[in-house]
Amino acid sequence: MSEIQKAGTLQKLLKPCHDATVRRWTQRLDKCFTISDLKSLFEKRIPPVVGDYFLGGASDERTLRENEAAFERTRFAPNYGIRYDSIDTSTTVAGTKVSMPIIAAPVGSLRTVWPHGEAVAAKAVGEAGTICTLSTLTGTRLEEVRAASPHDCWFQLYLVGGQEVATKAIERAKKAGYTALVLTIDTPVAGLRYRDMRNGSSQAINGGLLQKMRFAPQMSRHLSWLTSYYHDGGLMDFPNIELPGGEPMPYADIGNQLQKAAVTWDDIQWIRDAWQGPIIVKGVHTLHDAQKAADVGAAAIVVSNHGGRQLDRVLPTLDALREIAPHMKDRNIDVLMDGGIRSGGDVAIAIARGAKAVLIGRAYTFGLGTAGHAGVSKAFSILRSELEHTMRQLGCASLAELDESYLRDSRV
Repeated sequence: MSEIQKAGTLQKLLKPCHDATVRRWTQRLDKCFTISDLKSLFEKRIPPVVGDYFLGGASDERTLRENEAAFERTRFAPNYGIRYDSIDTSTTVAGTKVSMPIIAAPVGSLRTVWPHGEAVAAKAVGEAGTICTLSTLTGTRLEEVRAASPHDCWFQLYLVGGQEVATKAIERAKKAGYTALVLTIDTPVAGLRYRDMRNGSSQAINGGLLQKMRFAPQMSRHLSWLTSYYHDGGLMDFPNIELPGGEPMPYADIGNQLQKAAVTWDDIQWIRDAWQGPIIVKGVHTLHDAQKAADVGAAAIVVSNHGGRQLDRVLPTLDALREIAPHMKDRNIDVLMDGGIRSGGDVAIAIARGAKAVLIGRAYTFGLGTAGHAGVSKAFSILRSELEHTMRQLGCASLAELDESYLRDSRV
């Protein structure tokens, strides 16, 4: 029997185990009322050597913490004595109508937390009536992900492999039906992820047998993850990065590749020529870069510090949004933001600060890693419900009414 046949047999043998995992962890969603509840389950199901990639940030993780703290120190100023029969959370972003101002951000390596995780997430996100953004650095083919969603999808492009490889990815994304291209500009080099260095994740991926054996006790405490992981074929590759010869890029540390493939303002012209559609610039920290993105014709920007995963000690994105948004009102460009959003109340704050919509990454990843499709659906349901509740409490019937008048800075 060949190695491929052996692997296929193992996957079939483990299917009942994965099916049991789906049933078991989906039942546990009944006790999840917040994104924090989903995070707790995620940490129970996913081994730390895997989960830390999604939980951690750059260097000492100050920005990771401060992204959330910026929302925590903001207070509401509601107008009471008002009742609405219905609340309208819909909006339009880069020409796409969405049921709520919450978009799934590009998150790399989702297939490590759930079989075909990117496609599973896209289906749930699309069913929620909003956009799923696929990262280049994921383990499921972009065509499968797009086919899974009943709504629009965006494709986030890294230039890993060079212009020829990137152009091929653009052509595939166009053919598959993605409606916007997201260019991430804050990755001139991968962030210093000390958490990943300390937990030895590179050894778990690339080490020899003895190095990998040190993780056996950890894996034995997360058998539901382990059996699902091998049911899905084990270590993923990057099928959306087709190297010369048609082979997908192997799963490995891509820090060196990112450094060689950083997106610059000069790249946007050839990317626009190849794409011929809306471009969204993600990773904007300053008014200078926001205006630069508008100058090159971006349909939207994402005020983002990569969830605190790139450069530590930068401004929390909510504070950066406050500096940028007022100056972009007359530039015919949608201003989005991500980073630190863990509740529907946070979403309301971001909209009031000037965002057209927000992107969430960790929030839906916690759901995906816990229970797959049901977990992602739960994450978006929680955020939608909390947003509607907050708007009713504030006295707002629609997103257009949310502005700075409903916010105060905490004196604490």
